[in-house]
Amino acid sequence: MRTLVPDTADLTAIERLTELGTSVTQWHGIVSRKSVELETPPKPWLAHYPEAVPATLSYPDFPAWGFLTNTAAAHPQRIACQYYEQQRTFAEVAEQARRVAAMLVKFGLRSGDRVGILMPNIPEYISAINGVWMAGGVVVALSPLSVPNEIANVLTATDCRIVISLDLLAPLVLKGSYRPRHLIFTTLQDRLPGWMRLGYAFARMRRLGFWPAVDGPNQHDFHDELALCRPLVQPVVPASLSEAAYILPTGGTTGAPKAVTLSHRNLVANASQCAAWVKGEVENPVGLSVLPFFHSYGLISNLLCGTAVAATQILLHRFIPRVVAQLLEQHQPTTFNAVPAMLASLNEIFRTKPLKTRSLQFVQVGGAPLAPAIAEEFARHTGAQVVEGYGLSECSPCVTAGPLDGTARLGTIGLPLPDTDVKIVDAETGELTLPPGEVGEIAVRGPQVMLGYWQNPTATAQVIRDGWLFTGDLAAIDADGFVKIVDRKKDLIITSGFNVYPCDVEAILRGFPGVEDAAVVGVPHHECGELVKAVLVLNPSTRFDRKAFDAFCKDNLAAHKRPKLVEVVAGDLPRNFLGKVLRRQLREPTSTNSSQATSHPNESLTQRRDEALAAALRE
Repeated sequence: MRTLVPDTADLTAIERLTELGTSVTQWHGIVSRKSVELETPPKPWLAHYPEAVPATLSYPDFPAWGFLTNTAAAHPQRIACQYYEQQRTFAEVAEQARRVAAMLVKFGLRSGDRVGILMPNIPEYISAINGVWMAGGVVVALSPLSVPNEIANVLTATDCRIVISLDLLAPLVLKGSYRPRHLIFTTLQDRLPGWMRLGYAFARMRRLGFWPAVDGPNQHDFHDELALCRPLVQPVVPASLSEAAYILPTGGTTGAPKAVTLSHRNLVANASQCAAWVKGEVENPVGLSVLPFFHSYGLISNLLCGTAVAATQILLHRFIPRVVAQLLEQHQPTTFNAVPAMLASLNEIFRTKPLKTRSLQFVQVGGAPLAPAIAEEFARHTGAQVVEGYGLSECSPCVTAGPLDGTARLGTIGLPLPDTDVKIVDAETGELTLPPGEVGEIAVRGPQVMLGYWQNPTATAQVIRDGWLFTGDLAAIDADGFVKIVDRKKDLIITSGFNVYPCDVEAILRGFPGVEDAAVVGVPHHECGELVKAVLVLNPSTRFDRKAFDAFCKDNLAAHKRPKLVEVVAGDLPRNFLGKVLRRQLREPTSTNSSQATSHPNESLTQRRDEALAAALRE
């Protein structure tokens, strides 16, 4: 069956798409000055939806900040979030968000201006991101795992005028080459437990010295400034919900660094899809929010979806396994969104110290392949139903999820969400739709598919064709509509839920003294998904110093990008007749022409895994 889509594009949306650098006819294939025919593939998964999940949704007609204002109006005194002993109601978070909006307007923010947020999961993040949207701004997600030059590159590319940061992370901005017009600081110092407060103070002094974080007319204290502002009376409503709301730096499906641009409509749609999937499964939901908000998975599944269903969110600024185990017992959350390595770490704790509560009802896992043994063990320890899902930043990110009615199939990534079309096409051309059971590339169409890559129309056109997003992932769909990931089409590495793009790392490694060439691959690992492996070709006169190499990587690469395995080969890297490095050979166990092969020295597997999961504060 084929459906004719009428010409419904509004001029404001078209103008915005042009600004982002994508022609009108390229934008999802549905925003066009003329009618476009769209293929409607079969949807066998609808027959296997849980009874309470509809096939299609009616989406709220409001910007991304609408979830917070609606929930605050309906449940003003319900606890929105708890961070250690600090609690905030939905009414309090909404009021603080309006104050953030007023502060940004005072600092000269105009509609469409970009504002960077560089914070871990703390209450200020929720009010800050909503406040930026209420002021008409576009949020730029900044990762605390980055190094200063990476932050500077993102700020420069997006012309980010204001940054809201944790004081401890200030050097990531201050040591970079880009200076935002305003830098606003908040701190954890007054809220951490005593034993952590001392460590925080020491780390702050080590990174910032004795001078205060606020040092100059363009640097401001977050709470001091909010105290001077009255809440913004009328939040800004964008002329079109297709306007940009969120920019997320990523390597993209093709591996080269890009910035995914999501609209208000994208964010509202994906949060609504996720909310519909869990609605009715849990009464009075309490979510354990450890996934970082600066990642699209944490943003949608925890922050926005949690707000949409009026869930209380238990926040933690980074994944610390023993603290997470304590929070599970202390606050008895009902839901937990995670990556596989988190479950693996918690399983180790529960083997010797069994969990004393059975409050956890379901766990949704994504970001990396989930080993069935890890899922089954976690279910035994907690009594929770563990299901797997799939997504990518270009889809806001959620595409599929395991059903929560007990019919999830282990080893699959579940069923496509409502209003989400998924098909498997031949990986060579993308033009032939494959029958059930055959392996090909996943293509996705739905309201959550991104606007495009920021100011990169060429890259956008490569992945969005005729209304479909081509993901670069290989999978198969069975006759019932359950999807199973088989492999990745490209060489993207996913370690503990974080994406690592080999070309980024290789460029840095070639700068280490004595390295003539480098290749980076992912080595499969049952807990982390993949470990980052570097294969080096050295200058013949160079003696490899692993400690010096690790120190170099620590200074130049984010924690999850640093090689955990290093192999030094004699001669050249393996290549095909065109000179392209044969990465598949490098993924194999240490080859016979290897002169050295080392794992990270003096570091246990648990330490390596937990380092990659330190999604907020770097030690």
